Amino acid sequence: MSAFPPDSQFISAENIDDIPYQRLADKVPTPFYAYSASQIKADFAALKKSLPDEIHYFYSLKANPNKTIVQLLSREGTGCEVCSLAELETVIRQGIPAGDIIFVGPGKHIAELTQCCRIGIKAVVIESIEEIKLLNDIAASMGVIQTIALRINPDFTGEKAKLVMSGKPRQFGIDEQLLPQAFACVGQQSNVRLAGIHIYLGTRILDWQALAKNTLNILSLAESLQDIYKIDFDFVDVGGGFGVRYFDKEKPLDIVALGEALAPVIHNYHDKFPRCKIIVELGRYLIARAGIFVTRVNYLKPSRDEWFAVCDGGANCHGSAAGINSLIRRNFPMARLGETPAGTQHRYQVTGPLCTPTDLLGEKTDGELRGVSSRTPSGGF
Repeated sequence: MSAFPPDSQFISAENIDDIPYQRLADKVPTPFYAYSASQIKADFAALKKSLPDEIHYFYSLKANPNKTIVQLLSREGTGCEVCSLAELETVIRQGIPAGDIIFVGPGKHIAELTQCCRIGIKAVVIESIEEIKLLNDIAASMGVIQTIALRINPDFTGEKAKLVMSGKPRQFGIDEQLLPQAFACVGQQSNVRLAGIHIYLGTRILDWQALAKNTLNILSLAESLQDIYKIDFDFVDVGGGFGVRYFDKEKPLDIVALGEALAPVIHNYHDKFPRCKIIVELGRYLIARAGIFVTRVNYLKPSRDEWFAVCDGGANCHGSAAGINSLIRRNFPMARLGETPAGTQHRYQVTGPLCTPTDLLGEKTDGELRGVSSRTPSGGF
């Protein structure tokens, strides 16, 4: 059984940011998540040091909308990418400037678009031609001009992505072959202004060469579009999809090698379009290693030839560890927080409190499991 989150410097079996788990449990009832501010800062600093200086970073709140994490990353220099009214309101309450907010998602409703126009965010990322017209009508009714970016579903796919988001029939973005109609539609509107494009190819990519190639493909398309339509973009959002390793057999993303590969690509593009900002949006990569899920074993019980450790938190708190939405369920690394009582050395099925056999955090794990470093690690999603 693996120990604590791989590649985490500030989380151990005893404490997080030098705070013992028992002290946390005395103040906060289990189950709970704990996050290391030191780890978040360290990971972001290492990323900025490794990648070209021209890159601007946006934090994807869908990974974890915790307001303290939003504040921390904003202070470190990120913008915010949101995909719901609740996330938008969260960043506004934390004092994030409107010019540092982009709104994405294929199913935005009128209330969300209206609030975007009212606040005047950096960009609404448009995912269909119909949305261009709807947003223009809303902006016109409010007497404002809203900045937009077109999300493109390109003809190329994201290499080495665990979940492919583009290059196939998808609800995300406007197909590349429909771009002439999309650009024409934008040109017919008076209350939206096209500022850039957004392409998100896939998620959980651990191969630096694939990420470098994906970025090159996106910037090449951006260059082509600017030449064809005689437009200068304010920004190009190349997505992200940077992966973190969850299991021992996975190799961590080599961000130093990625930075070296991206440098000529970014510099070449920036030389041609010096006023165009290149945005990388990241969620999981910025905060995943910084989190841990802690649950308490309430009961140890035998059932026929197996032993069960029944915890106070399970799939209701950590669906990923329970294998929800996974084709193949694998144990996430777990660790025991505390001593194993005498006479309890068995291999356990670690379950949560729900009334379903699918509430399973770990199969045939060793010892009395009290702390779960599941979804290795548990900072995001």
